[in-house]
Amino acid sequence: MTGSNEATVNPRQNVTFASNGGQAHGYLKKPESGSGPGLILIQEWWGLDDHMVDVAGRFATEGFAVLCPDLFGGRVAHDAQEAGRLLQELPVDRAARDLGGAVDFLLADPDVTSAKVGVVGFCMGGGFVLQLAAQQGDKIAAAVPFYGVGPAVPDQYRTVTADIQGHYGEQDQMYPVDQARRQEQQIRDESQGSVEFFYYPAGHAFVNDENKLGTYDAESSRLAWQRAVEFLKARVH
Repeated sequence: MTGSNEATVNPRQNVTFASNGGQAHGYLKKPESGSGPGLILIQEWWGLDDHMVDVAGRFATEGFAVLCPDLFGGRVAHDAQEAGRLLQELPVDRAARDLGGAVDFLLADPDVTSAKVGVVGFCMGGGFVLQLAAQQGDKIAAAVPFYGVGPAVPDQYRTVTADIQGHYGEQDQMYPVDQARRQEQQIRDESQGSVEFFYYPAGHAFVNDENKLGTYDAESSRLAWQRAVEFLKARVH
C-alpha cells in the first residue's frame, strides 16, 4: 500500500527510454547550448524529487546533458521511514537494467557530444554509481559516488575502467568512515582506472541542501561540488 504522501505519477518525469524490453522513465535536462557531454545522475533514497531536479539543473549549467532515471517508478518519499521502505522494495537488478538503458539512451542522443558518459549519485545513488561503472565498463568515463551505500554497492570492481572520485563524510553515521576507507582500498586494488577519495568533516548527505536529516554542511558541499565538476569536465568529453 502506498503512503498518502507518495506521488503515483511523478510530474518531474519528462522522458521515457527502453530498458531490457520494457520502458523506464526519467528527467532529462540539457544545457542552454542544447548539447554537451552526457551525465547520468542517480537519485538518493528520497526518489526523483525537487532536489534531484535542482542538482540536474546545476550540472546542466556546467554544460552537461543530464539524465536522472526515476528508479522508484514515480514514488517520492517524505520521511526516512518511507524512504527506507522504498529502497527495501526496490529490485536492484531491475534498477541496474534501467540505469544501463539510461546510458544507452543518453549515448544515442544526437545532442550528447561525448563518446562515453559520466555518472554521479548520492547515498543509495552513490552505490548504484559504483555498480553502473562495474556493469557498463568502457561506456563510463568517470564515476563520482557521494557517500555511496546500499544494496547496489558491488562485491568486486575488476570490470571498472572508469576513473573514480569518491566523497565521504568523516562523521557519517549511516556509512562509517572506516567502511568508506575499506571501500576505497578495494577499488584501488581491483579497478583499472584512477581512484581518488575525499573525506570531509561532515555527516551523511552533507551535500543535500534540502537535507531532511539535518546534516547539510555548506562548506564541505561547496568543496565537494567543485571537485566533482572539475573531475567530470576533465574526463567526460
